[in-house]
Amino acid sequence: MKIRIEMEDALEEDEIIIRCSQLTEEIIRLQRMLQQESNNSGQFILYKEDTEYYVPLTDILFFETESGSVRVHTRAEVYETKYKLYELEEILPGHFLRISKSAIVNCDQIYSVSRNLTASSLIEFRNTHKQIYVSRAYYKVLKSKLDEKRLLK
Repeated sequence: MKIRIEMEDALEEDEIIIRCSQLTEEIIRLQRMLQQESNNSGQFILYKEDTEYYVPLTDILFFETESGSVRVHTRAEVYETKYKLYELEEILPGHFLRISKSAIVNCDQIYSVSRNLTASSLIEFRNTHKQIYVSRAYYKVLKSKLDEKRLLK
């Protein structure tokens, strides 16, 4: 696949054109990622049954795989997304972090982390009953990210 950027001063609005010989899964995934990235309002397109919802990224607590699909948790709701976790890792902003093989968390929403030396540590969020576990393999990266955020404030 070739990628080329052409700049044109006369354009009123930026436009991305994808030229392809056939519409493949890779092209469709690329289109979705570009649409998601270009969404100025910082919203994410999520699904519940046959309804499409536009949820601000700031409202998302975490993503987790469950029964072959990726569930998206906010304080009060659970949605689904068409992305896989590895795709989400590539398109989400830096405050989202992989915390296990099956989960990505929004570090900006973390209220507490209960450390457990022999098993997974528990992450809790403010104003909700929802919790998720960070595996021991990912704990150090999470702790480092949270320390970094604390120093920047």
